[in-house]
Amino acid sequence: MSPRSQGYVFVAITMCIWGGFTITSRLNAQWGISAWDITALRFALAFCILMPILIYKKDTAFLWKKRPFLLAMIGGVGYCLTSYSAFHYVPAAHAAIFLNGCIPLCTAVAGFLLFKEPFDRHTWISLMIMLAAIGIMSFLMYQETGIAFGFGDMLFFFSAIWWGIFTVLLRQWKLSAWHAMTSVAIWSALIYVPIYLVFLPKNLTEPQPLHLVLQVIFHGIFVVMIATLAYVEAIKRLGAFKTGSIVTLAPFIAAILAVPLLNEPLSRAIIFGLIGMAVGALQPWRWFMHKDSLQQKIKQQKEQLK
Repeated sequence: MSPRSQGYVFVAITMCIWGGFTITSRLNAQWGISAWDITALRFALAFCILMPILIYKKDTAFLWKKRPFLLAMIGGVGYCLTSYSAFHYVPAAHAAIFLNGCIPLCTAVAGFLLFKEPFDRHTWISLMIMLAAIGIMSFLMYQETGIAFGFGDMLFFFSAIWWGIFTVLLRQWKLSAWHAMTSVAIWSALIYVPIYLVFLPKNLTEPQPLHLVLQVIFHGIFVVMIATLAYVEAIKRLGAFKTGSIVTLAPFIAAILAVPLLNEPLSRAIIFGLIGMAVGALQPWRWFMHKDSLQQKIKQQKEQLK
C-alpha cells in the first residue's frame, strides 16, 4: 500500500471515531450517562492503560512540567465537561455548528491573542463566512423557536474556545502526539477523578451496564488514543491541510446521520448553519491550489534530478 493510500486509511479511521464521538455523546444524554460520569470514566480507563506503558518505557519525566498539566486542564477536563454537558441540551447538529464549526475561528483568534499569529487571507474569508452563517442561522432559529442561542450552544462554543486554545498551545510548545495524548489523559485523571469521587454527583446506577461499558471503551480508548494517533499518522502522509479538511467533515456527516438514527430534528436554520459552517471550516477553494506533502516531496525530488 502506498503512503498516500495509508494516509487515507488513517483519515477514514479518524473520521469514523470523530463522527462516532458526536453520535455517542448524544446517546449519553438519552441513556442517562452524565457528563460528570463519562469524563471520569474516560480518563480513568485511559490512565490505567497509558500509565503502565510510560512506566515500562521509563518515559515519565515530561509529565512533571507545567505545560502538560495546562494542556490537560484545557483540552482534557475543561473541553470534556462543557462538550459532554452540551449534548444533554441540544441535538447533535448543534455540535457540528457551534463546536466543530467554531473551532477554526476560535483557534485563529486564540493564536492572535496569545502569540500574535496573523490571519492570512484564507482565514479572514473563513471567519466572515462562519460569522455570517451563525448570524443568519440564529435569526432563523429565533423565527422558528423564539430562541436564537441556547444554553447548550453556549457550552459548545466554550468547548470550541478550550479546543482552540489547546491547539495553539500544542502547536507552540511542540509536544509529540504521544506525549500530548498521554499528558491529557494522565493529568486529567489525576486531577479530575479524585474531585469527582469526593465532591461531584454520580449517576452510575441508572444507565444499563452494557451502555456504560460501551461508552467508556469508545471514549476512553478510541477517542482518547486511537483517533489521536491515526490523525497524526495521516498528517505525516497527506499533510496537515488535506487531513484536517477531510476529517472536519466527520461531525457534519454525523449530524446528518443523527436525524434518522436518533430521531433528531433538522430545521431550515440548522441546514443553513451546517452548510455555512462546513464551507467556512473546510475552505474548499484552497483545494484547487494546494498540494499535499507527498506531491511536494515528488516535485522536490524531480527538481533535484534536473
